[in-house]
Amino acid sequence: MIIMAITSSSTITISKLDFPISFSQSINKKISISSIPFCTKKYVPKKLFFSIKNPKSCGNISNSLVNDCSIDEISKENKTQVSIDVKTSTWNWKGYSIRYQFCGNSGPALVLVHGFGANSDHWRKNIPVLAQSHRVFSIDLIGYGYSDKPNPRELGVDNFYSFETWGSQLNDFCKDVIGDKAFFICNSIGGLVGLQAAILEPQLCRGILLLNISLRMLHITKQPWFGRPLIKAFQNLLRNTELGKFFFKSVATPEAVKNILCQCYYDTSQVTDELVQAILLPGLEPGAVDVFLEFICYSAGPLPEELLPQVKCPVLVAWGDKDPWEPIELGRAYGKFDTVEDFVVLPNVGHCPQDEAPHLVNPLVESFVARHANV
Repeated sequence: MIIMAITSSSTITISKLDFPISFSQSINKKISISSIPFCTKKYVPKKLFFSIKNPKSCGNISNSLVNDCSIDEISKENKTQVSIDVKTSTWNWKGYSIRYQFCGNSGPALVLVHGFGANSDHWRKNIPVLAQSHRVFSIDLIGYGYSDKPNPRELGVDNFYSFETWGSQLNDFCKDVIGDKAFFICNSIGGLVGLQAAILEPQLCRGILLLNISLRMLHITKQPWFGRPLIKAFQNLLRNTELGKFFFKSVATPEAVKNILCQCYYDTSQVTDELVQAILLPGLEPGAVDVFLEFICYSAGPLPEELLPQVKCPVLVAWGDKDPWEPIELGRAYGKFDTVEDFVVLPNVGHCPQDEAPHLVNPLVESFVARHANV
């Protein structure tokens, strides 16, 4: 998430695509927010109260199930209170400890995949709601959240923190932990992780919902030829000198994280102290700075426009139209791919719709999964 603030000043000239206000022409049947079940004008989003006993403890647990996130959901429609337990556990993946959260005992499996600099807590407003009719899992990608953060320089491989690594992790998670195929619900760079996983092992993915997928504007192919040497030199400077650690230290503060979040959230009232702490605390873990510097120097790898044509499962793209980092004018082009069933505009929402506007995202997820659950 931090890297988006750094690169948001990139200047790219492109003509505005001529699309209808909210959707592409990828399929005949249109989807509108008002047509999604439970998302009418009379719909009142459910209010969630969270009591997290110790966010830090979520990363320091054994493989036994730990109920350390207690959530009470109060339905304004029937005035009844339902207690939903979101459990936290760890999974040993290739010798590394991976944190994940899960909730729900029946229905299709969903895996929620976070973006850069975030973690599974970024889905805290979605897990308990979706778990009423689904088996929901939210994973900390290796290098993020409270999962292990191996130093890439000590591994002896190039680009350890890559979409191939995370895609393999996601597929192994489906096989080892879920024991079933799943729908991938992804935000930002998590979208590329989901796409990569679906290409590597298509039998494991039932469908993908992409929320403001990263355009990867710092990718080497998207930079002008004359700027590439300068970008490479700056990346090497950050990665190979103390300047990188100094820079990371300057952004790994509550004030800096809050300022960055306020850039990408259109409704800044959603940038709460709870959110700031959920993003910041894992970034203070040992090894976080090495992961940060490794990824901001990762200018290679796949682009969404390269992955989308290779996916065999249904894909739905949704976009907060006030995203300052991933402009919707560019994102609309993804709705033209044959593999994408539609492009949904989320009005007055920024880069992280699942957290800023869960009352829009949760019904959208439910509707998408319901259309494809029996396929």
